[in-house]
Amino acid sequence: MSELHKNLIAGEWLAGESEIENRNPSDLSDLVGIYAQASADQLEATLDQARVAQAEWAAYGLERKQAVLNAIGNEMMARAEELGTLLSREEGKPLAEGKGEVYRAGQFFTYYAAECLRQLGENADSVRDGVEIDVRREPIGTVAIISPWNFPTATASWKIAPALCYGNAVVWKPANVTPASAVALAEIIDRQDIPKGLFSLVVGAGRTIGQRLVESPKIDAISFTGSVPVGRGIATAAIQNFTKVQMEMGSKNALAVMDDADIDLAVTLALGGAFGSTGQKCTASSRLVVHSAVHDSFVEKLVAGAQAMKVGHALEGGIQMGPVVSEQQLNENLAYVDLGKSEGAELACGGQRLEMPTEGFYMSPGVFLNTSNDMRINREEMFAPLTSVIKVGSYEEALSVVNDTNFGLTSGIVTQNLARATHFRRNARTGVVTVNLPTAGTDYHVPFGGRGDSSYGPREQGKTAAEFYTTVKTAYISAGKPL
Repeated sequence: MSELHKNLIAGEWLAGESEIENRNPSDLSDLVGIYAQASADQLEATLDQARVAQAEWAAYGLERKQAVLNAIGNEMMARAEELGTLLSREEGKPLAEGKGEVYRAGQFFTYYAAECLRQLGENADSVRDGVEIDVRREPIGTVAIISPWNFPTATASWKIAPALCYGNAVVWKPANVTPASAVALAEIIDRQDIPKGLFSLVVGAGRTIGQRLVESPKIDAISFTGSVPVGRGIATAAIQNFTKVQMEMGSKNALAVMDDADIDLAVTLALGGAFGSTGQKCTASSRLVVHSAVHDSFVEKLVAGAQAMKVGHALEGGIQMGPVVSEQQLNENLAYVDLGKSEGAELACGGQRLEMPTEGFYMSPGVFLNTSNDMRINREEMFAPLTSVIKVGSYEEALSVVNDTNFGLTSGIVTQNLARATHFRRNARTGVVTVNLPTAGTDYHVPFGGRGDSSYGPREQGKTAAEFYTTVKTAYISAGKPL
């Protein structure tokens, strides 16, 4: 019988009201573990303890906080092989990506460890004589973090690290699909020099534990990454208590390939952007907007590249794409394949379930041709190893198509023309723009976020994170005249 992995409730590792199985999507016979599901009473207990712990943590010295975050980050980087293997085993991304994600997650903690020492305020003279003004940031309080399954360690880390850096308590509800990575990270954090109950891990269903968490008046802020419908529900619940929210949601990212583009580079960027992490990332290149002058040569190489991609077990050497995360996700992906064909799109390759030596949720990377931007496959986030080619006749048309979406997370252009690159960078209506780079892949020390249905609230990452995880206090001081 597999060991039961518990939740971290008010500083104690406890069993819950029920358990779930976690199986490897690359091999369903591989049981990753059994994971406890927290109860509503446990959530309330951990929220109460978090408030007590937060006051104690906020009073810690800066160097003491810095040491905690450094220790977390350094351990994660040192254990990237081990924890990356666990991540790939439960989520399905190739091992190289799993190890890279854990290492990058460690870097988030070491970055914010340094930020512990850079929390500088401002001062000013008042318009009133003899009055000085001090402006500083203080912790927001207790932060609920709701993270997704596609980057179970990295996304959680870029939320948890700044939350702790700026003096807050954290109650973390990870995705139920990837609890193993969550427990591993929670164990590292729990071993540190932090107050009891400062950090909690509460694994449970979104409709019960998640809903109760976002509705709680004991929560001061909610940072969420997930779907647009769930995000709307969280915002509706949060406003009842005027809880601060930060949300990263859907996307429909476009990569524009111009007539002067390096075609081999463009194909490489498109393949990596569309099919990296099995297409299961919010920055994936799901729309390829291609100039008619290079359309045919680009498509020929793109389809050949997609057909040549090696799909296999996440821990197998040399693979380029693993399985999708679950049977539900696979069924949704295949439904989009059928939808695209019913809309008149041509499926040039892939988009099929694959049979492998091990039973899992495998799917071949698919490319749609002859699509228009008004098709549902080009309007809705598919979160699948599927991409669509949209032919355009000019740069102006390409930019118009790129911007014609309800989303606005990332976009990119492949061109050797400086004027076009500059114009695109300034006029693409997305939070992130890339030039001759994939739409996927961002740095941890600069802001990340989008427009429209992609994001709501302050940006994540870098120094910008302080806007969400702190509240501003303005103090007026009249010291009087010296005697």
